[in-house]
This record gives sequence, C-alpha cells and structure tokens, in this order.
Amino acid sequence: MDINRILKQYWGYDEFRPLQEDIIRSVLSGRDTLALMPTGGGKSITYQVPAMALDGICIVVTPLIALMNDQVEELRERGIEAEAIYTGQQREEVTSVLNKALADKIKLLYISPERLASERFREYLRRMHLSLLAVDEAHCISQWGYDFRPSYLRIAEIRELFPQVAVLALTATATPQVADDIQQKLKFAEPHVLSKSFRRENISYVVRKANDKLGELIHILSSVKGGTIVYVRKRITAEELADFLTKKGMQADYYHAGLSSLKRSMKQEAWKRGETPVIVATNAFGMGIDKPDVRLVVHFDIPDSPEAYFQEAGRAGRDGKRAYAVLLYNEAVLTALKKRVDKNFPDIRYIREVYRLLGDFFQLEEGAGAGFAFEFNPDLFVKTYKLEYVQVLAAIGVLQVAGYLECTTEVHSCSRISFLVLRDQLYKVDLQTTLNEKLVELLLRTFSGIFVQYAFIEEEWIAGQLGVTREDIYQTLLGLACRKIISYIPGNDRPYIVYHQPRVPDSYLHIGRNAYADRKQSYSVKVEKMAGYIEENKKCRQLYLMDYFGQKDTIPCGMCDYCLKQKKSGRLMDKRQIRQMIITLLQESDRELNLLVHTIPVERDDILESVRMLLEDGKIIYKTPTILSLKI
Repeated sequence: MDINRILKQYWGYDEFRPLQEDIIRSVLSGRDTLALMPTGGGKSITYQVPAMALDGICIVVTPLIALMNDQVEELRERGIEAEAIYTGQQREEVTSVLNKALADKIKLLYISPERLASERFREYLRRMHLSLLAVDEAHCISQWGYDFRPSYLRIAEIRELFPQVAVLALTATATPQVADDIQQKLKFAEPHVLSKSFRRENISYVVRKANDKLGELIHILSSVKGGTIVYVRKRITAEELADFLTKKGMQADYYHAGLSSLKRSMKQEAWKRGETPVIVATNAFGMGIDKPDVRLVVHFDIPDSPEAYFQEAGRAGRDGKRAYAVLLYNEAVLTALKKRVDKNFPDIRYIREVYRLLGDFFQLEEGAGAGFAFEFNPDLFVKTYKLEYVQVLAAIGVLQVAGYLECTTEVHSCSRISFLVLRDQLYKVDLQTTLNEKLVELLLRTFSGIFVQYAFIEEEWIAGQLGVTREDIYQTLLGLACRKIISYIPGNDRPYIVYHQPRVPDSYLHIGRNAYADRKQSYSVKVEKMAGYIEENKKCRQLYLMDYFGQKDTIPCGMCDYCLKQKKSGRLMDKRQIRQMIITLLQESDRELNLLVHTIPVERDDILESVRMLLEDGKIIYKTPTILSLKI
C-alpha cells in the first residue's frame, strides 16, 4: 500500500515531515532502524504508517500509560484498530484484547515492557502475526542512558521469537554511546541510525542565576503567558511551590507520582485545557502528553543530565511558535548538583547493607525468593532502619542493574470489589446509612456483572460522585466488607520489589564493574556536562546541547541568552548577516580566506560554514586555492 496515500487517508497530511519518510521506508524494507528525533518531531507516525502498510499487528513497547491511552483513542478516531494492555485492567479485558490480536482484528497493540515477562502474554504473542516491533523511549534499554529500565532488556528475547520482523527503536535523546548500546541490546542485524537534527529553531534557551529563585520565577511567569511547566526534583517542592504561586494570584497546580491515577489524570487534563496554565511537576509529568502550545518550561531545580534537560525543555513550542526554556540556579544548587554523584552511587558496603536489610524487611530466608514480589513501602523502610531515602533508592538502582532484583510499579493493582450477596438478597439487607445506600446504588448503576466478578474501582472517583471524601468511601467499603455484603480488595500505588535471584548472603553479593564503576563514571560525566551547560559562557546554548549529542553544527541559534548578549555587544551576527558581510567585503575586493576570518567579528567555524554555503549557492568562487571572489 502506498504510504503517502495512507498518510492522506488516515491523517489528512499531504506530505511527511523531514526524516519521517526515510524512517518508514527503511522499516518497510525490513531493516532494523534506530530513529533519533527530538520531542515533537512526529515519532509515532513512523511506526503507525508502516503498521497500516504491512499485514499483521505492530507491537509498540512503551512505559507511558498516558501515551498508550491517548494514541489508542486518537487512532480509533481515525478508523484504525488499536488496543493497549497495561496494569489495572481486568483479566477478562486483557484476554479479550489478546484474542482480538490473534484474530488479526488489531493493527497496533501498545504494551508496557514489564508485560514481556509474563509467560501468559508470550504464549499469545507466539501465535500472533507480527508485522513490526516498535520500541518507544528506546534509551531506557541502555545502562548508559539517563532512564535505564531493566525490563527493557527482555525485548531482545522477544526478537528471538520473530527473527524476520524488523525493529524500530525511537528516542528523542541519545548520545553516540547510547545509540550504539541501543542497537547492541536490541540485536540489530547491522548498525543503522537515522537522525534528525536536534536543533529547535523556535526555542530560546536561557540560564539565569538568581539568589531569589522564587522572585525570579514570579517575574518569568508574569512575562510569558501560555501553557507552562515548572520542573522540580521533589514531590514536596511541587506541592509547596504550587501553593506559593496560587497565593500570589496565579492559576497553578502540582503533579507528581505520589498522586492517585485519577488525580493525576484530572490535573493533567485541566492543564491541557488551559484551566490551570501553570503545572509544577516532578519528571513524572510530560512524557507522552500531546500539548503543542506550551510556551514556557522552567527548571526550578537542575536536572541530573543534559538528556533529561533536553527531553523536558523540548516539551515547549511543539507547535513551532516561539517558546522559552529557562533554567534557574544559584551557587548553592550548583554545588549540590556536583555532589549528586556520591549520593547516587553510595559505597559498595552501603549497597550490600541495603540488600541485607531488604531481605530482613521482607523476612526472606537466604536461598529463597527468586521470582517473589513484595509490596515495598520505601518510607517505612528508611524509617525502620534509619536510612537516607535518596541513597536507598540509589542502592536499589545498582542492585537492579546487577540483576538481583527490580523495583517496579507494574505489579500495582487498582481496588476491586464484588458483591457477596445475591442481587435479590441485597434488597432485603438493611444498609443502615444513607451513604451506604447511595454507594450501593452507584455501584449497581456503574458496574455490570459486579455480582459474578470483581470490578475495578477508583475510590476518589466514587467520592466525587457522592460529594464526600476518599476516606469516607474507604471506610464505608470496609464496613460493607466486614458485614460480608461485599468483597473489597484495596489497591495501592506503592512499588514492588521483585527478586530475580534467590537471596544470598550480603558478603556473596557481586556488583560488577558495569553495574557500578562504569555507570558511576558515566553519570559523573553527565553531571559535569550539565554543570558545564550552566557555567559555559563562551558558546551558544543550543550548540552546546547539540555537541553533547554528537551533532556538529556551527551556526548559533541567535536567541539564547548567550547569543542575545553577543548580539547586544555587537559580537554576534546571524547566518544571513554573516553571508551578507562576506559578499559586501568581496564587492570591495577579492580576499584571502584567512583575512575574512580575521575581519568578521564572529567565530571562525561560523564564517567557514557561511563561505561553504555561498560556494554551494554559486554566489562566490575560489579565484585561486586561497583567494575568494564574487562570481560574475
């Protein structure tokens, strides 16, 4: 099927964006492909169009439930059959989706990487007619990436089931080292990278030193109107900062992973609709959310790496209009950034101690535990053993890479209820309170089949419907359960610790170089480069980021804080002005290239780039091997 016709039929576009068609044709030719495209570059089209052109089903592996739901809904609106499997769905619903996949009634199936560990899912997968394997956020498979997730390593196992099926790996952030690692981990038949320039022509990058960061934030938010994200590192900071902004008369809210899924969804939708233009959030916010008109992204705290910063800042201006990415700092937070290396890679003895205490916490005997999953309350754990929260999570991160265990939220389950009494008997039961009566009535009206199977519920949604608090609903459900009217299994948002190996004595614990020393060195470089981005005062911000990702460019953006400062002092011209200056000088007389370099007050590389462009356009020529002249 013609891919241009598919694009027009389902998306209404007459042509592809730059690089999209190259990626699609590469995949359709059967080549394993790594696509590097910045945030907002149109990554999803590159696997959705091939999915429609090929016979069979395209599996899309992504950690982003928000992305799954948004894209499934959007694809269905376009007349494309798509489904998603994620935590919290009823078993019957999952089975129904898998059966549709076996019957070739789905073109795209979105799944989380943790789902690949399920033998039940693999049994279904073996019988599917797979056309393409797409891996979104592919940097998560690399231990050198900024968001390594062990569950991604299982994707290579799936490839062995379908050796003839091409894989398309996509990411917005990858250094050359990470790009090589992605291809190796995904077992590419041969290296093949298609990359779009990471340059964002419409984003003005700004780094601002401010001893009074709160005052500076108010000033910035007052100056730039429109959708705004303010990124912070801690949940408590998000809540306190949102409260501070609200008291200052701004429409602001907060968002972090500690909120219930319903609350996160409500806050996200209110922000997308513009009801609360400013969202103060941890890095849990933004991935997979399609809001093109974000005008401002402020980093109130400094990210760990240029990858994280570029990913988050890149959520501004996806509509192509002018947007701003502002990073606030002072000497104290810059010093704290440089100390994160030791905090995130605690001493090996400390890691062994955390491993031992986890085993004691779960009352797990040595030699046991392989495949066991334990609900993990990190707050209780650190309080019990008087440990430091950040370092505990860092130690668990090292243990994950070493292959001993994994901290995951995929085991999370929503609350479930089912009636224990028959429908006819229920009408004879004295429910005793008005709230009990209203609650039962709502459950009967909302959930069909609740007398024969469990229904997944959101206590917060029910509370909103009945005009009471979540705690009221929780206690009411417990009361009905105690009276044997319903079976109630409360859900939770806590992570689980899953043991991949039996517990060993902590002295036997082997932390290899690749799990600790090499990663510590890699993280140290990221922190150093992030500090360099802040402290660098001799380079365009955009060029600094592009250079980090291995993209060589010499033309300054002309609108970051560095470039604007240079322009103001007369030391920087944009590329059009440089070319015009060269032509003006050559109109006066022929000149040696070295003389031009020393005459025009900009960087040497900028002049050489402009000379090359003028030569390619046929506007100037080399009169001799060293002397330039205007073409007559």
